[in-house]
Amino acid sequence: MDDGTCIAESVAICRYFEDLHPQPALVGVDAKDRAVVEMWNRRMELVLFAYIGRYFQHTSEIFKTRIKQIPEVAEVAREAALAQMRMIDGFIAGRRFIAGERYTIADITAMVALGLGAVVGLTVDSGLANLTRWYGEVSARPSARA
Repeated sequence: MDDGTCIAESVAICRYFEDLHPQPALVGVDAKDRAVVEMWNRRMELVLFAYIGRYFQHTSEIFKTRIKQIPEVAEVAREAALAQMRMIDGFIAGRRFIAGERYTIADITAMVALGLGAVVGLTVDSGLANLTRWYGEVSARPSARA
């Protein structure tokens, strides 16, 4: 920033921009909505993204010289990530986006997690109709292609 401040965490950056430009609201429109969005974003970050990230670390060439890659850890992470995808597919059966009917930071987090998974072949099963629909829609947004 102009004053030398550096904000490095993605959620902190999103909150900063949300305060500057509150529309469209990515982190919530009122106390209840912010809590619901935060809940879903944390689930996407701490569960889905964590498992996909672990799989990425233990399978990607990028990490081959950085960590000891353990195939068993990769397999456990892969199975857990796929289970999360199935769970999310069920959750979004009756709604357009992860946290409800509006695009939020939870959608951004989940989309980035699934994009990372795709880099190492961990993709959404086409049989997961809700997740496939959702991923197609959010990844087609102009902001997703920037």
